[in-house]
Amino acid sequence: MNRRLFRNGVVALVAALAMVPAVAVADSGPYRHPGRHTDASRHVRYAQGEVVTPPGVPLNVRSGPGVTYRVIDELRSGSLHGLRCTTTGSRVHGNPYWYKLAHRPGYVSAHYLHAFGAVPWC
Repeated sequence: MNRRLFRNGVVALVAALAMVPAVAVADSGPYRHPGRHTDASRHVRYAQGEVVTPPGVPLNVRSGPGVTYRVIDELRSGSLHGLRCTTTGSRVHGNPYWYKLAHRPGYVSAHYLHAFGAVPWC
């Protein structure tokens, strides 16, 4: 009984501590000077994703969310990229989800990208 109580206490503590950085990041914003206009749109943070193709095999960036759209660029294996939003398209190995890239035009299959954080829907 003591082990179970201790384990539950540790799990609760870890869960509580995991929330602290999320609250701090959500609450921290740009300092607003009285009488001075600041552009909040410059501070948009996008989810990040890592390309998970085999080493040396690039990931195709397509003009739309599907394999029938033309290839407009390539991303290196292991590279990190900002993700603007998620949408559905043609299936790649059974996965119908595609990510729109944040800082360049194009879409990549979610099958070959590991997203860190929630990616909103387009």
